[in-house]
Amino acid sequence: MGDREEEELDGEAPKPKPNPNPNPNPNPNPNPISDGIELKNENEILKAIEIVERDSVAIAESFNSLFASLRLALSESTSTSLHHIHCFTDATARLQESVLDAATKGNRYINSCLRLNEEMKTIHPLASQLQILRKHVDALDAAVNKLLHVP
Repeated sequence: MGDREEEELDGEAPKPKPNPNPNPNPNPNPNPISDGIELKNENEILKAIEIVERDSVAIAESFNSLFASLRLALSESTSTSLHHIHCFTDATARLQESVLDAATKGNRYINSCLRLNEEMKTIHPLASQLQILRKHVDALDAAVNKLLHVP
C-alpha cells in the first residue's frame, strides 16, 4: 500500500508536504523591478532614485545647517544670559554693600539722636538755672549802672 492509503486508513486528512524552497516569493527572477518593465523605464527609475537621494542629502545638509545655527544661537543666548547673571550678581553685591553701609550710618545717626535726646533731658534744669542766673546778672548790672550814674 502507498503512503496515501495508509493516511486514509488512519482517519486523518493528508498533510501537505513541506516546500523545499524557503523563499516565499514564487518569482525566480532576483530583480523584481525589471519584471515586465523595459530597460528604459528601469534607467528612468534609477535616475529618479538618484535625484531623490541628492534631494535627501541636500535636505539633510539644510537641516544640519539649521540645527548648527540653532545651536549657535542658543549658545550665544546662554552665554549672554550667563554674562547678564554675572552682571546682576555683581550689581546686587554692590547694592548690598551700599545698603549695609547706609543702614550702619543710619543706626549711628539714630543712636546719636537718642544720646542727644537723653542729654537734652538733663539740659532743661540747666536752662532753668541759666535763666535764673541771667535774671541775677541783669539785676546786678542794673544796680552797677545805678551806682555809676549817681548824679
